[in-house]
Amino acid sequence: MAGSVKFKRDRKFLKSNWDVLEFDSSDQAKKIPVPPMEKPYTVQNGKVIRLLKPESWRNIGRISLKDAIMKRQSRRKYTNETISFEELSFLLYATQGVKKNSGRHSFRTVPSGGARHPFETYLFVWNVEGIEKGIYRYLPLEHAVCLEKKYVKGMEKELDSATMGQFWNAGFYFIWTAIPYRTEWRYIDASAKLIAIDAGHLCQNLYLACEEIGCGTCGIGSYSQKEADSFLCVDGKDEFCVYMAPVGKV
Repeated sequence: MAGSVKFKRDRKFLKSNWDVLEFDSSDQAKKIPVPPMEKPYTVQNGKVIRLLKPESWRNIGRISLKDAIMKRQSRRKYTNETISFEELSFLLYATQGVKKNSGRHSFRTVPSGGARHPFETYLFVWNVEGIEKGIYRYLPLEHAVCLEKKYVKGMEKELDSATMGQFWNAGFYFIWTAIPYRTEWRYIDASAKLIAIDAGHLCQNLYLACEEIGCGTCGIGSYSQKEADSFLCVDGKDEFCVYMAPVGKV
């Protein structure tokens, strides 16, 4: 098989190495403090927007889980209909919402190995009720979004370039970054595999939640790493883009 040596090397990433890991060498075992569950944020122009909590949702719960599973598909064409503030609140909670916070761990709406939750959720907002265009970040502990970067003309073209032509005029884009150390602190050499598995968990929740509210999404794994990291102003080393997904009405 052409390239078989390279493929064999890459396939090691998918295999379990649990039986040979030396967990005594982890930073957790060394009593190094647990990394923060959420990046710190600063208030820019007063833009920390509290989202609607589950008990406030009024238009969620219209279809069964069975119907959501049966209807689920990748959708790339969207209408110009605005996504409501309630729908945005629901989708963010469905993908990274915190159900319980112990102080050292957060238990969320999606599973994560060891409850490490290595992701930060960024949003490129294009057409959402009550929220100006721009780049925001979800604050799961507060169930809020903070403004990271005000919209400037041409920002959507930057995203289109970063996604290799996949800006489809969606209401907004999920852009997930990983902060690997959150997982590495405990799981050392197994972390990369666990992070990849965890990414699948959160995007699948997004797919099903979108079906619930008449929206569509499509997971995007093909993008320019350099351009995507630059778009979010992350360093590309300790934090970098790992996954994207547009959301729009269908």
